[in-house]
Amino acid sequence: MASPWSLSGALRGMFSRKTIDEDTWTDLEDALISADFGPDITDAVIEELRASVERFRTTDPADLKRMLRETLEERLARLDPTLTLSNRPAVVLVVGVNGVGKTTTIGKFAKFLTTYGRTVVVGAADTFRAAAVEQLATWAERGGAQIVRPQQHGQDPASVAFQTVEKAQREGIEIVLIDTAGRLQTKSGLMDELSKIRRVIEKQAPIAEVLLVLDATTGQNGLNQAEAFIEHAGVTGLVLTKLDGSAKGGFVLAVQEKTGIPIKLVGQGEGIGDLTGFTPHVFVQNLVG
Repeated sequence: MASPWSLSGALRGMFSRKTIDEDTWTDLEDALISADFGPDITDAVIEELRASVERFRTTDPADLKRMLRETLEERLARLDPTLTLSNRPAVVLVVGVNGVGKTTTIGKFAKFLTTYGRTVVVGAADTFRAAAVEQLATWAERGGAQIVRPQQHGQDPASVAFQTVEKAQREGIEIVLIDTAGRLQTKSGLMDELSKIRRVIEKQAPIAEVLLVLDATTGQNGLNQAEAFIEHAGVTGLVLTKLDGSAKGGFVLAVQEKTGIPIKLVGQGEGIGDLTGFTPHVFVQNLVG
C-alpha cells in the first residue's frame, strides 16, 4: 500500500498516459514542488530526465517513471546511511530543537537496537526539564533500555552523560544514547553545553554518532531551526520523524543535499517499532510507486 506521504498518487495519472508531452513535464514539476523537493532539486531532476528521455528517444511514460526512480535513488545514495556503532560502548548523542520528537525517537531507537540483540542504556542529560526526564524514562523502558537519570534537578548535563558512559563501561552495555537539551536561554549557551558534554564523554570513549532529529512535517522551517546544531554540534547523521503524516517526501532528498549529512533513520508512525534504518531504494519505491 502506498504510504500517505507518497508522490505516487500524484504521479499515477501522469504515468498512465499514452505518451510523454509538455503537459507531462509541467505536471511532473508541479508534483515534485508539491512534495517539497524545492525548486533547485526539481529543476535539476527535470533537466536530467529530459536529457535521458532525449538520449533514449522514448515517448513511453513507463520509461520516464523508471528513470525518475533511478535518478532519485542515485541522488539519495550519494551519502552513506549506515550507522557507525562498532565501538564498545558506541556512544550516540541525540540533538535537536524541542518538539521534534527527540525523546520518543530515543525510545524507538532503543527498541530498534534491542530488537537486534544490542544492550542499551539511555542518559537523561536534558536535566532542566523534569517532565523530559520522566517521558524519556517511560520511552526507554518501552524500548527495553536502562536509564541513567539526573540525581537532582538541574544536575550538570555533562555529569549525567559521564555517569551513563561509566555505567556502560562497568556493565558491558553495548550502546549509549544520550538525550540533550533542545533549548536554553541562548543558542550559544546550548552549543557550549553540547561541547562540554562532548569533551567529557571523549575522555572516556569516542563518540560514534551525533544524530540530529528533524520533524519532516516542518520542512525547510525545521531545517532553519536546526542550523545551529549542524554548524556547531558535529552532526554525523539525520533522523527524520513524522514522515507518515507528511506529503513532503521530497524533503528527504532536499535536506540531505542541502546539509551534506546522510539520513540514517526514519520514523513513519507513533508506535515503538516505527523507527527504521534509511534505505534509499525502499524509500524511492514508496515515494514514486
